Amino acid sequence: EYYVDKAGKISAAPEKIFTFNLMQNYPNPFNPVTTINYSIAKAGLVTLQVYDILGREVKTLVNEVKAAGNYEVNFNATSTGSLASGMYIYKLTAGSFTKVNKMLLLK
Repeated sequence: EYYVDKAGKISAAPEKIFTFNLMQNYPNPFNPVTTINYSIAKAGLVTLQVYDILGREVKTLVNEVKAAGNYEVNFNATSTGSLASGMYIYKLTAGSFTKVNKMLLLK
């Protein structure tokens, strides 16, 4: 990619810089589908998992090597069988970075 500055000089576009982040899902509360956005700063193995409030794994949404960048994943509560209404935790792990957020399923 290239860009032209005000003086007409053509330069290579600056590299995009990504950070590690796990955003709040939306909509929240949800029924039955919600979207989770996250970003990773460098390539590596990424896992994104959903847990019930007792810490039992409900679903693995991502478990693969990803390039640095921004990503979006949909979680469909009906794809895991019959989930009860209530609080669920989702956890992103990428290298040494780990972050968790809460989401609320309302039926």
